[in-house]
Amino acid sequence: MEKKDAILKRAIGLYFLLALFGSAIVFKTVQIMFFEGDKWRSMAEDLTVKYHNIEAVRGNIYAVDGSLLATSIPIYEVRFDPNADPITDEVFASNIDSLAWYLAKLFKDKTSSEYKREISIARNSGARYHLIKRKVRYNELKSLREFPIFRNGRYRGGLIYIQQNKRELPFRVLAARTIGYSMDGVSPVGLEGAFNAELQGVGGRRLMKKIAGGVWMPVSDENQVEPEDGADLISTIDINIQDVAENALLKQLQKHDAAYGCVVLMEVETGEIRAIANLQRGKEGNYYESYNFAIGSSTEPGSTFKLASYMAALEDGFIDLDHQVETGNGKMNFYGHTMADSKEDGYGTITVKEAFALSSNIAIAKVIDQYYSSNPQAFIDKLYSMRLNQALNIEIPGEGKPYIKSAKDESWSGISLPWISHGYEIQLTPLQILTFYNAVANDGKMVKPLFVRSIQKYGRTIKAFEPQVLQSKIASKETIQKAKLMLEEVVKSGTAMNLRDAHFDIAGKTGTAQIAVGKQGYNKTNYQASFCGYFPAKNPKYSCIVVVTAPSRNVYYGNLVAGPIFKEIANKVYSTNIKFHDELIQLANHEAMPTPVSKNGFAPDLNRVFSWIGIPFIAEEGQNWVFTHTQSDSVNTSSIHLSEHLVPNVKGMDVSNAVYLLENRGLRVQIVGRGYVRHQSITPGNKVQRGQTIILELA
Repeated sequence: MEKKDAILKRAIGLYFLLALFGSAIVFKTVQIMFFEGDKWRSMAEDLTVKYHNIEAVRGNIYAVDGSLLATSIPIYEVRFDPNADPITDEVFASNIDSLAWYLAKLFKDKTSSEYKREISIARNSGARYHLIKRKVRYNELKSLREFPIFRNGRYRGGLIYIQQNKRELPFRVLAARTIGYSMDGVSPVGLEGAFNAELQGVGGRRLMKKIAGGVWMPVSDENQVEPEDGADLISTIDINIQDVAENALLKQLQKHDAAYGCVVLMEVETGEIRAIANLQRGKEGNYYESYNFAIGSSTEPGSTFKLASYMAALEDGFIDLDHQVETGNGKMNFYGHTMADSKEDGYGTITVKEAFALSSNIAIAKVIDQYYSSNPQAFIDKLYSMRLNQALNIEIPGEGKPYIKSAKDESWSGISLPWISHGYEIQLTPLQILTFYNAVANDGKMVKPLFVRSIQKYGRTIKAFEPQVLQSKIASKETIQKAKLMLEEVVKSGTAMNLRDAHFDIAGKTGTAQIAVGKQGYNKTNYQASFCGYFPAKNPKYSCIVVVTAPSRNVYYGNLVAGPIFKEIANKVYSTNIKFHDELIQLANHEAMPTPVSKNGFAPDLNRVFSWIGIPFIAEEGQNWVFTHTQSDSVNTSSIHLSEHLVPNVKGMDVSNAVYLLENRGLRVQIVGRGYVRHQSITPGNKVQRGQTIILELA
């Protein structure tokens, strides 16, 4: 009896446990259905269907002449739905051989049999999103659309493609660091980073579903929200001068086996930067753009700072250009520290003008110490009044902070005043020094360095950047004029006589500074050579700074290391810029000049050129490719009729336009000679046969 009671009790306990478990299941089911249903349905949908962002086409960055500095190239990922309903067994069987043959011919990465086998396996396994090829170019996509099966479109032919954008620099290393980049999780660099909001555009949205293998597949060809392309930047960079600057810098860096260097060329009146180059030696000895030293490297400038020190004393009335300074035998003690001039036995007694031209350290140190030692902050305040302690606040991120030590600073000592006078115990970037020199060239007006002229959308300017004045006068007119005379004397009879030119005068200052290396301090093997100035001296149009750091072949003076780079750039700019040659300006403005004969080509480009030289260019709205007809006072046009399936008439075009039109139609172009297209081997109007070679004879 007791045994039966025990069994009964166990059965009742088990019953209650099962009942409790069942009640819990019912309770949870009710909770999910009536209280958490929306939440779980939403999560389920997120796992199967959701919106994906579509990247907008990033805007282009142009040089001042319209050359492309950075652009986005559309790259496509191409996939195939071999099980689309319209692709019946009959359609697939009758077309797969030819489709595989065309794919093998286009991509040349697999044989036609390999393509056939892969696609057949995908169809048999029920695949709906089979990968054909990644990184497909636009011209290749155009060909794909004409292939068997694919030519029927997304739904009937199963062709699926997703656009991605690849950023490219057509001129590769030229101004690469200034052009920069913008990437998630990385500090912005250059123009790409500074104007990322304008360049990136507005992304779109596309509904996609998850299929086998965790792959996301577009639900339809149409985007739910179309992306809006980014705006374009028109920079101030002149690509031809940029090329000269980079090559001139590279040659000197290689010649002197230097660690790194930079060059900046600025238009005096506007502050527009025409060229900015930064090169650093890699581990294997090659040079590349890795850091924007011109903007970000804040270092002790050395002798180029003497201009500011002399201008402070001139402005306060303590000295004049004929003021005599005793420099002794080339060495002098300041508060227990010896200062030396580059001339071993010294310069003796010389004028301020001569001292500046010869770059005497002792002369400037004596002048500043003599007149400001009782009130050193007065000297510092005079430097501050010339805006040397303030950042330029340029758009490009990463500007180095200027540092002009105050006399109230804890690190101030007796030697601070004489050492600051010739460019030590302070820090400035090359661009900050250049902006100061540019202000002297600009009669005292300091303008902000300008890297971008305008932001444009579809060819229309939506924002223009005008020159910005940072300080209307950094010093009196008299001081500015005396500063100019000192800078001219450096090239006439001083440390930069090797930069004299028979055609135009250069004004500037050399700099040779020892560089402090960590706790080791200064040493006699680590130097920074520089030259900063402007040209032509009497009517300045451009200012330029060159800095070369750590030349290692026993030549380190600014005139020998940095000077030749400055001169090569100045010669190129002077010889190619019409504004320096009055006789050419008069010829260009002569009323009797005939209308230039134009090549046939792309109407918007031709219109831009003729508008710039002031000649009417008459084309109908919407015309793209045109024949040109030169008249006595204008250039008229007529449309070139184009068809994707017919060979276009490219006679009279330049090579770039002709090749663009022909290769876009699948033709292979062979060029003979130089000049414009005089003859094409395939008669215009013939049907295009893809892969056929067309020979262009140039004249």
